[in-house]
Amino acid sequence: MTTDTHSPAPRLGLSLSGGGITGAMYQVGCVAALEDGVENFHTTDIDVFVGTSTGAAVATCLAAGLSAQRMYRALLDPSDDFFPLQRNHVARIDRAEWKRVGTTGLSAARRLVSSVTSRLLKTNVWEELDRFWDSLPAGVFTLEPFEAFFAEFMARRGIPPHFAQMPRKLVVVASDLDAGSRACFGMGELGKIPVARAVAACCAIPILYAPVRIDDRDYIEGGGGDNAHIDIAADAGCDLILIVNPLVPIRTDHDQASIPTGHGRMTRVRDKGLLWVYHQAWRTRTETRLRQGLARFRTENPHIEIALIEPEHEAATMFMYSPMNFAARRAILQDAYTSTMKKLKTEGSPLRTALLARSFQIKE
Repeated sequence: MTTDTHSPAPRLGLSLSGGGITGAMYQVGCVAALEDGVENFHTTDIDVFVGTSTGAAVATCLAAGLSAQRMYRALLDPSDDFFPLQRNHVARIDRAEWKRVGTTGLSAARRLVSSVTSRLLKTNVWEELDRFWDSLPAGVFTLEPFEAFFAEFMARRGIPPHFAQMPRKLVVVASDLDAGSRACFGMGELGKIPVARAVAACCAIPILYAPVRIDDRDYIEGGGGDNAHIDIAADAGCDLILIVNPLVPIRTDHDQASIPTGHGRMTRVRDKGLLWVYHQAWRTRTETRLRQGLARFRTENPHIEIALIEPEHEAATMFMYSPMNFAARRAILQDAYTSTMKKLKTEGSPLRTALLARSFQIKE
């Protein structure tokens, strides 16, 4: 980083949003490109790290001082055991939750049978069926194996287990399920929660994962909020904030079979099934809220420079492959790296403009 004699070095913040495992791959590729493409830029130059969902895991690694370049190379190489995440770490059935389903479902069935046999004509079928809806699991999988894996990874790589021990400020964001409010681990009383536990709470994506219980509260994935939670970095004094957001809506041309499914390549998002219809709706809402929130934040904080790094909508179909598909993971990493480098070298691009405005030098 270089500065002129009149301007102090900017306080730099980095906000990493969600997007699952593939979203984390995209974030690593983007930050690796920043390290390569900006003169004397290192993750150790970043003052405040904010992460939500899988971005919380990436933010933790970077805040601890791990090089994005090292992470990038490791994720490109299937033989590298730097981050040996396996399917069983993220796809283990929550047995306790499904036991609850069996118990409450059986109770609902008994009540339905009793109601039908005792007063058939007066049975409110929809009310009885509601009991079955209320018996559905709070999530399919548990994050306990991932928490144990991440805690072991942190210990092996020398990452402190507690927020107060981190060399740089780290805040990971979840949502308090019963309060319906944001939970900022790394701040206040939530700063006492072990980092691995907090990261697991941030990754509890609804439907897929059961909420993570900490003390007497349930937590789920925090989402991007209205402004990718950059107010946290702003309140810490950052005047340049970089946002890496993998969650953009998929755009597909119906004349081309660009949607990868288990039945071959198709032309529409709906061909991918229920989860991706939901996921597309989530991505669309997230982008709308983010852009509106950032516009409002810029108006209220004109002294803060913000740069948003996102994938191209047409290229976002790469996120539709299984995260365990190595070829897809490699494509996401490389696309994130090359597209970010292109933004850095393109005159007038928002990313280049924001960095130059704070006296960073771009490698040509």
